[in-house]
Amino acid sequence: MNTCKIFVVEDDPIYAKVISYHLSQNPDYEIEVYENMRSCLKNLHKSPNLITLDYSLPDMSGSAALKMIQEYNSDIPVIIISGQNDISTAVELLKDGAYDYIVKDDGAKNRLWNTVKNAREKNSLKQEVEILREEIGQKYTFSKGIIGTSSAMKRVFSKMEKAIKTNIIVSISGETGTGKELVAKAIHYNSKSSKKPFVVVNVSAIPEDLIESEMFGHEKGSFTGADKRRIGKFELAEGGTLFLDEIGEMSLSMQAKLLRVVQERELNRVGGNEVIKINTRIVIATHRNLLEEVRNGNFREDLYYRLLGLPIELPPLRDRGNDKMVLAKYFITEFYKENDIPNLSLSKEAQNKIMDYPFPGNVREMKAVIELAAVLADGNIIEGKDISFNSTNQLSDILNGEMTLEEYNARIISSYLKKFDGNITMVSKKLSIGKSTIYRMKKNGTLKNN
Repeated sequence: MNTCKIFVVEDDPIYAKVISYHLSQNPDYEIEVYENMRSCLKNLHKSPNLITLDYSLPDMSGSAALKMIQEYNSDIPVIIISGQNDISTAVELLKDGAYDYIVKDDGAKNRLWNTVKNAREKNSLKQEVEILREEIGQKYTFSKGIIGTSSAMKRVFSKMEKAIKTNIIVSISGETGTGKELVAKAIHYNSKSSKKPFVVVNVSAIPEDLIESEMFGHEKGSFTGADKRRIGKFELAEGGTLFLDEIGEMSLSMQAKLLRVVQERELNRVGGNEVIKINTRIVIATHRNLLEEVRNGNFREDLYYRLLGLPIELPPLRDRGNDKMVLAKYFITEFYKENDIPNLSLSKEAQNKIMDYPFPGNVREMKAVIELAAVLADGNIIEGKDISFNSTNQLSDILNGEMTLEEYNARIISSYLKKFDGNITMVSKKLSIGKSTIYRMKKNGTLKNN
């Protein structure tokens, strides 16, 4: 941590020396003492990190002094120090924004030491969070991470621009690897709720018996193992965005519970009676055709129309034309910056190889292919031989047929299970999918026997 500047506002010169001496034992603390509030206010431009404030100053009451400090900068923690153990006054000051209320007794010095330490750590964490949010906001601007100049992507960008201006529910569809979560983050971090939480729930990765608790929270003792209250994802995302990824994997019983929450904008934790109002934006994503799932009885029609909102369909990479080359060059640039290596370029053969390949894994696969090629390249040029499509032989026959996306995924996963001798952990890492997805597909018979 950096130096912490502390203003001690105390009209009793002896007690002021006691406080300043005690706090100065920490070499990181820079102490300035003021005998009245008037002199303190004149020096607030020095940007103190914390202020200890005597409640009974000669020129101003503690309440008025606290108010003036907050009007100048409400982020400065103010610790009230008083000779009176007045509970009602302490409660009022804490309600008005004081960080703590300390009585001048034998334990005051130790309590002040601990309170300053906690306030400093909390303020440092708050600053880190603000910096992180600023960095995240920059990271998820449309010009960074979501790359494309094709007409298909321009349509996507147009809808994203509309999404950030309102609080409408957004439903994102597209094949695996097209960047659905990236789009959801870009919408959130460019919206008016950008400083609020962005919370992700991967529906397909949560066991059926735990998803209600995960989403809505639970009270202590509500079921076996519930040894304490848990706050659910909806509450954690209050004021921000809840991203429900792979919503098409949700069971019908859970869909009914979600429908009520979406309609009423309120929920009950599992095992609880308290009605909790929510103000959370919902963004959903799926690789499935939800309307077809409705027709097949796998998805509730009423929930479908509640969640449809503003639909954004992400095109597969094979339908994005020259975006393949735009993305390839972008990933090369990002890779050499991250690894501090000389810039690389693509040979004509490498470019042709990239343009001719269908990229069934979409943008995610493109990134992996380019990063591997950058590592394999001997010089400053990525040659055709450096471009390796590990799944080419396995998928050549598959891509010639006409199947649903789910059938394609099943064939791909089956071929990888065969290649890695049924090692589900390895296949999960290679394909960047959850192990629970593979187990579920094995259980329902979607995957072919290996």
